[in-house]
Amino acid sequence: MPVLIAHPTTPSAHVHSVTAHVQFDRAAGLSLRFILTGELDELSIPSAGAVARSDRLWEHTCFEAFVGVEGGTRYLEFNLAPSRQWAGYGFSGYRQRDESWTAPTPRIEVVRTVATLEVNAQIPLEALRPLCPSRTLRLGLTAVIEARDRSLSYWALAHPPRQPDFHHADGFVLGLDVVAATASQPVADLP
Repeated sequence: MPVLIAHPTTPSAHVHSVTAHVQFDRAAGLSLRFILTGELDELSIPSAGAVARSDRLWEHTCFEAFVGVEGGTRYLEFNLAPSRQWAGYGFSGYRQRDESWTAPTPRIEVVRTVATLEVNAQIPLEALRPLCPSRTLRLGLTAVIEARDRSLSYWALAHPPRQPDFHHADGFVLGLDVVAATASQPVADLP
């Protein structure tokens, strides 16, 4: 499973690890699973409720997937909170919102134990249509983790230089060959 790393300016003593699992299926879409392990009682994690759209989720504990295409500037952002709130945004270029794109509602499941928080989401295939017919998707998998003292730590597969910036193309390091995926053989764990 890919391991997210904390930005060096925002470590968290209460987070032991954040990992991600990705699958793509040409019939079902994009499956995401984020697993946070650590001292969960020291983190600010809202209780799961009904699936609902909400903005500004990145201000608190939330998991994110940025999905672009190889060599392109267009990308999508999906925010998934432990509360089961979600958001989806389209961009025509770096931080240039595309208001014409509307995200369909994902399926979100949350499982919490004493030391583990797991957030699973199924992003419908129709959500990825703005990126088609690209052969290769580029993903940036990220997390914002809020401690009980309201401090935030920023986690990603890769961080661009300087401050945390999940929108920066240097963070879209996970390649996903969508042509190779079939309805019966989804892409398995990615390195």
